[in-house]
This record gives sequence, C-alpha cells and structure tokens, in this order.
Amino acid sequence: MPKLVAAFFACLSAICSAAAAAHPHDGTSEAKLLPLTRGEEGKLVATLPAPGEDGTALRVIHAMRLTSGLGSNPIGLDRGWGNSGEIVRFRVADGRVTAEIENQFYRAHTDNPDEVRAVEQSFARSIIYSTDVIEETGDSVTFDIKPLLMTDLLGLSERLKEDGSGGFTLDKDRSRVAPRGILTFPLNTEIDTEMTFVSSDPGREVRQTSPYPGAVTLTVHHSFVALPDDGYETREYDPRVGTFARPYYDFSAPLEESVQKTFAMRHRLTKDDPLVFYVDSGAPEPVRSALVEGAGWWAEGFAAAGFPDGYRVEVLPEGVHPLDVRYNVIQWVHRQTRGWSYGGGISDPRTGEFIKGHVILGSQRVRQDRMIFEGLAGTAKTGSGEADDPVELALARIRQLSAHEVGHALGFGHNFAASHNDRASVMDYPAPWVIEEDGALDFSRTYDAGLGPWDIATARWLYGEENGDAVIAQAREAGLLYIEDSEGRGVGTAHPFASVWDNGSDPVAELENVMRVRQVALENFESDRAAEGRSAAELRQVLVPVYLYHRYQTAAASKLIGGASYQYAKLGTDPAEVEIVPAREQRTALEAILETVSPEALDIPAHVLSMLTPRADAFQGINRRESFDSATAPVFDHHSAAEAAADITFRALFASRRLERLAQFEAMEGETLGLSEMLDTASETVTEAGGSALAQLVEARFVAALIAADRQDASIAVRGALWETMSELERTFSRSDPGHRQVLAAHLRSHLEAPAPARAPRAEGARIPPGSPIGEACWHCESF
Repeated sequence: MPKLVAAFFACLSAICSAAAAAHPHDGTSEAKLLPLTRGEEGKLVATLPAPGEDGTALRVIHAMRLTSGLGSNPIGLDRGWGNSGEIVRFRVADGRVTAEIENQFYRAHTDNPDEVRAVEQSFARSIIYSTDVIEETGDSVTFDIKPLLMTDLLGLSERLKEDGSGGFTLDKDRSRVAPRGILTFPLNTEIDTEMTFVSSDPGREVRQTSPYPGAVTLTVHHSFVALPDDGYETREYDPRVGTFARPYYDFSAPLEESVQKTFAMRHRLTKDDPLVFYVDSGAPEPVRSALVEGAGWWAEGFAAAGFPDGYRVEVLPEGVHPLDVRYNVIQWVHRQTRGWSYGGGISDPRTGEFIKGHVILGSQRVRQDRMIFEGLAGTAKTGSGEADDPVELALARIRQLSAHEVGHALGFGHNFAASHNDRASVMDYPAPWVIEEDGALDFSRTYDAGLGPWDIATARWLYGEENGDAVIAQAREAGLLYIEDSEGRGVGTAHPFASVWDNGSDPVAELENVMRVRQVALENFESDRAAEGRSAAELRQVLVPVYLYHRYQTAAASKLIGGASYQYAKLGTDPAEVEIVPAREQRTALEAILETVSPEALDIPAHVLSMLTPRADAFQGINRRESFDSATAPVFDHHSAAEAAADITFRALFASRRLERLAQFEAMEGETLGLSEMLDTASETVTEAGGSALAQLVEARFVAALIAADRQDASIAVRGALWETMSELERTFSRSDPGHRQVLAAHLRSHLEAPAPARAPRAEGARIPPGSPIGEACWHCESF
C-alpha cells in the first residue's frame, strides 16, 4: 500500500499524462481503492477489504462537487461547486456496513491510546449511511453503495429553497448513477450521480435557470480518495503571512501550550514532481490563453521558493473529467448573471494538505469588465490593441483574476492592504487604475501584470525551506503590509489602508482622482459607450458603473475616519501596537467624502439623460438587476440614481463600528476627530448645499442614515451623539417654510418620540445596483 500511495502522489504532483487520463468504468476493470460493479435491481456493489479488529475496513477522503450546476449566482450551485472533503470510515459489524464521518476538529496527537479515546468519546461522530452486507468472505465485504450516493449530503435541497418558495425534496425515483459516470483508478474512484429535486412552488432563480422549474436535475460528483501517506510535512500557520488555514484542537498539547492549533494549507511539492494546473478547454479564446498566462505568473513565486521548475500551467487534456482529484483545474463556469469566482480545492482534514486545487471562474465577469471600460472610454478603440481598448483591458483583468483564484487554490489568502504598497499582491481585489490628467483619461497603468513582492514573500514562506520569521522580517523591512479578509472587506473596518477595489497609497488623493475620472467619463458619455447595433437601452446599464465609479474608493477613504493602523504580531518577536489615524488626516478624508454627495457630484449631464431610452426586449427583467430602479418608469429616474450614490457615502460614514470607534477614540484622545464633530461637519455640509432638488434629496438620505444608525444595540455614547444631531436638525427644519424640511422634521420627531420602530423618509432607500459580483454594496461578504 505505501508504494501505491507514493505512486498516487507522484501522479498527483506531476499530474498523470494525457495517456493516463480518465476513462469510463466498463464493468471489467477493477478499481484498487473501492472496486465497483453493477448489481441486480439497480444496485451498485462496492467491495471493501476485510475489516480490522475494530471493524474498520477502509478510511478514505470523500469529497463532493457538482459536475453540472444550476447556473444561478445568487443560489450558488455552480458547476464545480462543492466541499473540501471529509474522512469517511467504512465499518463492518453485525452484518452491516456503516459510513461514518470522522471528527477531525478535535483530536489528540499522542501515542497514548487512552488519551486518543478520551477525545474521540468526548465529541460526536456522524454516521451518514448504514446498510446490510451483501457478502462477506475472509478477504472482502460487499455492499450496495448506491443509497449513500443518492443521499443529499451537500444540502442541495436547502440551497435550492429561496425566500418565499415552497422548497425542494429529492426524488430518488428520478435520480441515478449517471451512465458511464464511474471512473476508476488505483487510488481514487470518481462517480457522477444525477439527482433530481422537485417542488410545487419553485422560486424565481430556479424559474429563470431551469427548463422545467418543478424538477431540477443536478449532477453530483463523488470522489473517494486514498489517504495520503505520511511523507507530507505539515507547516504551522502564521497569522502574519496570510495563508489558508486548517484549525483543530489538540487536547494532548502540554499544559503550558494552547490546545488550539492550525496548519497552513499547501500542496505537496518535491524537486522531481512539478505542480501543474490545468485550464478548462471550455474557455474560449482569447480568454483561455489569458487564463493560462495569468495562472502561470505563480511560476515566479515557486522559483523564488527554490523550485524553478516546480509549477506550470497547461490546457486540460481532452477526455479528462475536471473533477478528477488527480488534476488541479481552473474551471470556466457560466451563470445567468455575473458572479464571484472562487479558488480552493480538496484537502486532507488531518494535515491541511491540498489533494486537488480547484478554481471556479465566472464567465460573465470579463464581459462586465469590458462594459466598464466601454463606459469610461467608448467602443471606438475596441480591437485596436491600444491602451484604451476595452477588450484588451478586460483580458488584462482576467489574467489577474486567474492568478488571484489560483493563488487561493495554492493556499494563499487575501491581502487587502496590498494596494497601499503599489499593488504588491495579486491577492488583493484590484480596481482599474485610471488616471485623470488635464481632462483626459490615462489607461496605461490600469492593471499590473505578474506577481507582486508580497506574493513572492508568501510563496517563499509557504513552499520554501527558508526560516519563516526571516522571510516575514524581510517583507516588513520592505514596508509590505498585510491585512486579512475579514478586517479589510467590511466598510466599517478600521485599518486605513485595507480595502477592496481601491488604489494608491493615499486613499483620499485617489478618491479625488476617481471623482475627476468619473466627471470626465460622464461629460464624455455618448452613444458610443455601447457597440453599434446594440439596443440603445443598454446605455442605462453602462451608466451604472460610471456613475458609481467612486463607490469603493469612497469606502476606502472612509476608513481613515475612526481608523487605526496595526500589524499582526507574535509576542516576543514583533511590536504589537495600534495607532489612531491623526486627526488632520481624518478631517481631510471627511471633507473629500462629503464632496461625493454634493449636488454637483450627483448631477448627470442633460445630454446623457436624453440618451437613456426605455428597454423593451426579452431580457429586460433579467437586466433590471444591473440598472437603477425608476419611480418615473419608463423614463430614467435621476433621483433614484442619486439616492443610491448618496446612500453609498452615508453607509460608509455611518457604519456602526466606525461610530463606536469615533466615540471611544474621542474619550481616549482629546485631539482626535470625535463622533460629535463628524456629525456636526456632515450635518453642516449637507444642509448648506442649497435648495436644489438634489440637495433636498441628500438631506432626506442624511436624515434616513441618522435614524438607521440609531440602533438599539448601539452604545449610549453613540446614541447620545446621534440624538443630539437629530434634535438640532429637527429644530432647524421645523423653523423652515412648508416643504420638504417640514416633512423631514416630522420624521425626526416621530423617531425621537418613539424610536422603536424607526421611521424615516424612504428608510429602505433606493436599491443600489451591484458593484461586486453579487449583492449590492456587499461590504461584509466573501470572494472575488
């Protein structure tokens, strides 16, 4: 068995040649890991080796992913989606076979069997299947594995259920092992099962993506994989680096140590066996070549780690199943709408070792990027190959996306501070860096190419043999910052240089540049912002990312307000300190952010409004998600667009954690920007903007933001400052002539007199069209 395992991992690392590609099980070839034969009455008979003394016949890694998906990004059941794998133990006792998921989260790394047993008996196991033995001999045990394969272990029926729908149930009569769906290899068995879920009341997403919404058939792929041998060397996770982690509790740890342990996740790599990633041949050209090129950037990182020939990228050979665990795959996935891309894979729960790297890339993203550049620069340069060619810019973005998601599949996490270091990592979310100069737009630096210095450092740390502390020290001496996902993504997070979709070392200076780029793009917005021959109504969709071009840089600049800088540290090794952003920088940021809600910033040129004709085609319902709502339909609603833009700014300013930090920092340091000062400045700026319709709209959204921020779970300091501001506004507005301010005063009085439930003018606000691939402004949710 050890020789077979070694051979398996040699195949896994070098990835077997095309000649050894997947082949359908024909009923005669025998899988060495889990032999399968078609039995009577539709059974699928699996053969286990004879059980040991404790009844264990076989332990494997079992992973499930979708060979075919739903095609709905909001629901998320994409082609290639699934889990990362669990260890399943097949036991035989009393004439029955059980399949049990081991609890690897709690364990004891000790030779003392009593210690091991104490941990095992302290936490639950999960028996997921039990059936009668068909035949037992001295050498083997057979049983019907088909009912296990027909169990909804991925929870697909729950995922298919949408709000307001009647839910789905698995119809086993319409489910089966897929014809020619069994692939057998020495140390892995791959099985496709067609599973049909039925509902009398399917939801909207299912109705839009299924030919018959009452019956949704998904193909679930099962991988049964031999446990890797003990030749893999684990590496302890370091919070200063930013790798994926496999946490667990080790109750055998010495008393002076923590029981909480974490492995850094990585692939097994040797000098003789390069790591190969394969690009889905279903990706069309020129996208396919761009994916190969971008994913190939990681060769530089492996070379720096001491493996100059340790990594390469190829196109997936014909006939290979993309979910075969022997292949690391970059899969090209279609959905009805654009959505996130993902990188990860299948791993050994015991060690964090990647068995298979797997990337899901959504095909609509590259088209959205092209549309953004058409909105900024027009379509005249399409196909020219020049710096402002929308297609070339979109391909530059897809190269970066390929590198980013493969980085996840290699074990690297996000670094949302990399943009501050001149785009030091592909593991950040990159905004297009367009520069305004003398009224013209410069696209020459829109996206970088290749790995950044942070990527090189993390590749050395994760895959090299250098001293890890020395690698981190060198990165910090070079000024490289790292802030992880949860502390960089949210709009209310604190670090002033950790944001998504931002640029530049100075968030405020870049916000000013972004606003100038936006103004130039709006002034130059003409009918050439969509290709000739397309529906004129598509200009409404093109306008959205142009009008909201500042949305993410606004969020980035807002992090200086109530912001604090820090780095992750190890006690005794690194300095551990938190530094509040200086008051002057906070005030400068506040001034720039409030400029985004000025009537001048929210205006749309008259010639643009005249071009935004109504939509009338078969896809108008689907495409409505990508457009501004309209209370004036079919005429374009300028005010709803302005409301959406204003809400982006106010949601950033009034993020609950920001308000709490402003209140506490003021109590700690008298010289910092305090909550009361921030509210007074915002209130004064908004109410002195004049009496135009857009100024009135901003006042209404400001009042709504104040009321929404007055949450029951907010601290008394925050609520007190909010009430003071609202009370002053109510008194000011009450003295106004009859009109919109009297209405706002009434809303404020109503809230102050009866704060629960809160009432506000259009409290829900205008819907903000999505910027990130899914959701609206998604300040707190995942990937890329």
